[in-house]
Amino acid sequence: MKEYNESHAKSGVSIKLPSIEVFPNQYPGYTIRIEIPEYTAVCPKTGLPDFGTIILEYEPIKFVLELKSLKSYILAYRNVGIFYENAVNRMLRDFVSAAKPKWCRVTGKFATRGGMHSTIIARQGKIQESS
Repeated sequence: MKEYNESHAKSGVSIKLPSIEVFPNQYPGYTIRIEIPEYTAVCPKTGLPDFGTIILEYEPIKFVLELKSLKSYILAYRNVGIFYENAVNRMLRDFVSAAKPKWCRVTGKFATRGGMHSTIIARQGKIQESS
């Protein structure tokens, strides 16, 4: 089997995905948490399917992510060859670009494969945990 290379590492990072729409936020100082339990993509090297749950948490300032467009965005990963780490960091970048939140955290909890499972966490801004 061939070794992993730069092409594998960059796979899916700059692919065009559906835009994420937003709408004006009406309230200050609250957290939105969205769980997406049916994330799928494929391994860029083997082409085998990857499954996981994506958890998006953020504190909106001016904008809130619109859920139907978010669903279309996530579903677009279905046939994309992309590593877990790249997917989670790409999502963070795209979510922050769309909503411009005070802070944002994206957690990817990926299904067990070969006796191991991975959790990837990417964040931006100072996260304020609720007590």
